[in-house]
Amino acid sequence: MTVHLSPASFVNKPIAFGTDGWRGMIAADFTFERVMDVAPRAALALEQAYGNQTGNRLMIVGYDRRFLSPEFALAAAESLQAAGFDVMLSECFAPTPAFSWAAKQFNALGAIVITASHNPAAYSGLKVKGGFGGSVSPDITQAIEALLSQPLPPAATRGMLQSFNPWTSYCEGLQAKVDVSRLKQAIASGKLTVFADVMHGAAAGGLEQLLGIPIRELNGDADPTFGGGAPEPLPRYLPDLLHQIKTYNRKSADELVVGLVFDGDSDRIAAVDGQGTFLSSQVLIPVLIQHLSIHRGFTGEIVKTISGSNLIPLVAKLFDLSVHETPIGYKYIADRMLESAVFLGGEESGGIGYGNHIPERDALLSALYVLEAVVGADMDLSEQYADLQARTNFTSDYDRIDLPLASMAVRSRLLNELQTQPPTEIGGQAVLSYIDIDGYKFQLADQSWLLIRFSGTEPVLRLYSEAANAERVQQNLAWAKDWANSVAAG
Repeated sequence: MTVHLSPASFVNKPIAFGTDGWRGMIAADFTFERVMDVAPRAALALEQAYGNQTGNRLMIVGYDRRFLSPEFALAAAESLQAAGFDVMLSECFAPTPAFSWAAKQFNALGAIVITASHNPAAYSGLKVKGGFGGSVSPDITQAIEALLSQPLPPAATRGMLQSFNPWTSYCEGLQAKVDVSRLKQAIASGKLTVFADVMHGAAAGGLEQLLGIPIRELNGDADPTFGGGAPEPLPRYLPDLLHQIKTYNRKSADELVVGLVFDGDSDRIAAVDGQGTFLSSQVLIPVLIQHLSIHRGFTGEIVKTISGSNLIPLVAKLFDLSVHETPIGYKYIADRMLESAVFLGGEESGGIGYGNHIPERDALLSALYVLEAVVGADMDLSEQYADLQARTNFTSDYDRIDLPLASMAVRSRLLNELQTQPPTEIGGQAVLSYIDIDGYKFQLADQSWLLIRFSGTEPVLRLYSEAANAERVQQNLAWAKDWANSVAAG
């Protein structure tokens, strides 16, 4: 299916919040005027929800490295000022979790972050974070959308504006959670070599600030085109990293090599093992559960989204940990972290957060814990994963693909088909059951599963599958593509 999207198709598109924020095409539906409409109304919704707890009207405003991000952030800050809110505006780009951290540290109502995360270069976006340090609930985003149709109340006085460096307190907070000296020593001695592809995004320079020692950082320069790709931690966007690790000449046989990958605003992570094999968070989450249980004594509940691997609950069982499942979107995990004692919350797309931190996915903290896991076990990431598979007697493969849709009408047609005529057989396997808390997840007779869901921010169908082997995964995904194309053509 070939799709050509024109900016005209985005003009006057309604402002709607997806799984994490509002995103749109720059200059078409993501404009300065709209940012200045959304920002003060987001602050009003936060004030209505949390104003009694904070006792102030302070908002944090930050941004990533996308085209016009500093300018959009300034426009948001000035609109907040005009509405009577005090503003702390970032003096530089930083990871989104750094602004969530700042919101909590400064007892603010919340934070507005100009970022489109992993979306292609033509997009920008706006994320709203609560003063508790994480993504706001759907109730808050719905309140923001409702306020867009109402005039702003007049401000008694104009708010104050000051700038701040978001990295300082954030780095100090992360460094307190890991054994930085041990990691630094492993790197300095040649025992550990760290590659990091920051994908021209907000994690640039972050690991070196945290570790206090140089690493092998790739794509650390600012590039609003993201090298012609997208700042998403997927293998197709990582040819340089994969090649460099595969061709790296180790200084000794026992040298450990790790590659780390950060998305555009550094709240999602992936990794590459010492042989140059890409590892998604489906692999990292089980490894991190083991490491943090054994070496840091973490306890509590494991929270996973419905697209998470079936290995996660099996590993949780090894360490007597309960598991809670949510729809896709870290805001659902954040909600659970606010109401329950959570060990770790993670999603298959790379967002991982921790109960000892703010209720927010944080790629740099995850990177530090991944490095700790490698150094602590003195084992490559894939070796640790294989060991967990053996201990649980569970071996699987996983993949996900995104299928662009020609129009919202096609999206509606596909959704109607799922609602009225859900499949009873997929790829030759009977459908045993399905759940529809977020898209449609089908459990098949061979114990594999297929999830079909729609993007909240783009005209895209997302397809996910886990099965006993890669061949079966691809059969499930191929069936889903054929099904979508046939319904779209009809």
